[in-house]
Amino acid sequence: MSSKHTLFRIFYRLGFTPWDGHPLAQSLRALVEGDGSPALPAGSALELGCGTGDCSIYLAEHGWQVTAVDYVKQALEKARAKAETAGAVINFARADVTRLRSAGLGNDFGLIVDNGCLHNMSDGDRDAYVREVTAMAAPDARLLIVAFAPGGRFGVRGVEPAEMARRFSHGWTLLSAGAERGLDAEQTPTRHYLFQRSG
Repeated sequence: MSSKHTLFRIFYRLGFTPWDGHPLAQSLRALVEGDGSPALPAGSALELGCGTGDCSIYLAEHGWQVTAVDYVKQALEKARAKAETAGAVINFARADVTRLRSAGLGNDFGLIVDNGCLHNMSDGDRDAYVREVTAMAAPDARLLIVAFAPGGRFGVRGVEPAEMARRFSHGWTLLSAGAERGLDAEQTPTRHYLFQRSG
């Protein structure tokens, strides 16, 4: 278990979760609801590092069959309670995003969403993440990653656009990328990346 896993468990235990309750990414809303272009038809979705479930609940409310994973038990407990209150049916599972294939989640997900998961990982974990996410994706799947820029937030590594392009250069096509509304109250510089499975 990495030190990051332990750190996030401590944060949830203390109730220090500054990432919780932030507005949904504009790029996600555009993808799901349409924004001058057709909305992506609802199907099966996988949320990575779901936290307390806001994004997963949003997807379920828009007709998606959602599987949501996190490795922090307290986060999943809060997410399940929120989903129950909202009347949203979601398959929440405790899993490590660097070992998704061994978690028994199925595959062929048409939409995979990451709101602030990849950007805090080590290089080795990022390598594993790309392999696992690629294995979980359906042909033509969309992958939406929302991530902090490097140096924008103390304690979060962030990710450069050039690294994103390099890591997903095989089997994925970058459809769009750009500035995103901040994932936190401090409006830390944030970008979204929308990929399509291409091979």
